Amino acid sequence: MNHERVLVVDDEKLIGWSLAQMLTGAGYEVEVAASGNEALDKFESFRPHLALLDIFLPDMDGIELLKRFKAADPEVMVLMITANAQADFAVSAFKLGALDYIGKPFRMEDVHQMVRQAFDKKRLEAQVDSSSRGARRQFGRDQLVGNSSQMIEVFRMINICAESDVKSVLILGESGTGKELVAQAIHHHSARKQEPFIEVNCAAIPENLLENELFGHERGAFTDAHREEKGTFELADGGTVFLDEIGDMPLPMQAKILKVIESKRFRRLGGKEDIDVDVRIIAATHQDLPRLVEKEKFRADLFYRLNVMTIHLPALRSRRDDIPKLVDYFIDRLNDEYGRRLEGIAPDALQLLMRYDWPGNVRELRNAIERAMMLEQGRVLSVASLPAAVRAEQSAEKADRPGQDAGPGGVSFDLLLEDMSLEEMEKHALQQAMARAGGNQTRAARLLKMSRDTLRYRLKKFGLHETSN
Repeated sequence: MNHERVLVVDDEKLIGWSLAQMLTGAGYEVEVAASGNEALDKFESFRPHLALLDIFLPDMDGIELLKRFKAADPEVMVLMITANAQADFAVSAFKLGALDYIGKPFRMEDVHQMVRQAFDKKRLEAQVDSSSRGARRQFGRDQLVGNSSQMIEVFRMINICAESDVKSVLILGESGTGKELVAQAIHHHSARKQEPFIEVNCAAIPENLLENELFGHERGAFTDAHREEKGTFELADGGTVFLDEIGDMPLPMQAKILKVIESKRFRRLGGKEDIDVDVRIIAATHQDLPRLVEKEKFRADLFYRLNVMTIHLPALRSRRDDIPKLVDYFIDRLNDEYGRRLEGIAPDALQLLMRYDWPGNVRELRNAIERAMMLEQGRVLSVASLPAAVRAEQSAEKADRPGQDAGPGGVSFDLLLEDMSLEEMEKHALQQAMARAGGNQTRAARLLKMSRDTLRYRLKKFGLHETSN
C-alpha cells in the first residue's frame, strides 16, 4: 500500500463511485464526498494529498472549496472537474493553485494518468528538495579542505568534470576520504545543479532489490507491484546519479549500467519499452577495480567506460600537511554546530594527530575532533581529550624512536624519516617549531637556532601561515 490519499468530490454518485473504484484499484486510499460541506469534513479527517474537485456542487461553489482546501493545507494537490470548462473558471482555479482541470465527459484512464503524474511530480520535487537540503547541510559543515598538491589536483579535476558535463566520472579512494563530497561538488558546480542529485549505495541494497531501486517497475511486474514506480534514473533525469561503492555491484546489474551510459536508455522491471534519460553517472569505490577486473568480479568494459575521467582521492596519511587546516576547519564548524567556543588545539595534541596514520581518513579525523570537543573542559583541545588510539601513538613513537634529536633545553623534533624527503623534513620541523611556540615566530626561531628573518623566509618558501611575531 502506498498510503497516497485522494479525496473525490462530485455530486454525481455514479461518477464518484467510478472514480473511487478506479483509484482504489490503482493502490490509492480514497474517500468520496457528494457535497461541499461533506468534503470539508472529510478533508479535515482524511487529510488527502490530492483532491478531485467538481466545480459545480449543490451547496457550495467548487472555487470556494478550492480556496478552503488550500488555506487548510497549501501542499494539497487539486484537479478540478467540470462539465463546462470555461476560460474564467480555469483561470480562477489556476490562480488559486489548482494543478489542472478535467472536462466531463472523461475517460477513466485519462484521470488515472493525471493523478499519477501529479504524484510523480510531487515525489520528484520532494527528492530535489531533500537533495538540495542535504547538499546545503553537507557543504555547510563538511567541505573538501586542503592545499596539498594532491588536493589541488582533486580540485582541478572537479572543475574539469563539472564544466565539461562529462557523462561518467569515477572516484577512487579509501573509505572516509570524501568521495561523496567530490560527487556533490561536481554536481553543484555544474549546469545540472538545479536538477536532482540522487545517491544509491550499491553495497547497502540487496541484489534482488537493486534493479528496482535504479530502474523502477511497471504495474504487475511482481506480486506487490500494484502500480508503476519510477526508479532512481528516471527521477534523476537531467541531474546526477551517484553510485557509491560500485565495486560491490552484481555483475548482471553492471551490464545494465553500461547500457545506460552508452545508450542513455533503460527499461523498467516488467517494461516492454525503453525510456530515454539524461543523467550524469558518478561512480565511486574504495576497492581496486583493476584487480576486480582481473578476478572477473567487475566488468572490464564498464571499468574502461567509467575510467575516462577518474579522480583519485589521497589517503590522509599521504597529505599530513593538510591536517592542521582540517583540524581548524572542524573545530570552527563544530563550534557552530554545538554552540561551543573552543579556541583551537594544543601543540602537543596537534603533533599526535600529525603522527597518527588515520586508517579511517578524514571521516575518522572529524569524528575524533567531534569526540574530543565533547570531552574537553578547557578552551583548547588537549591530549587527554583525544581518542585512545591517537594517544597510544605517543608512547609508540617514544618506543620506536628512542634516538630523537633533542636540542638545547630538552627540545625535541619528531621526524618521520622513512616517509620524508629532506625538503619535507625541513617543512615538518618548521611546523612543529611554530606549533610548540604557539605561533610566535621569535620563539620558533629560537627553537630552530635561526634568526627570525630566516624563519620568515622559510615559512614563506613553504607557504606556511605566519602568525604572531
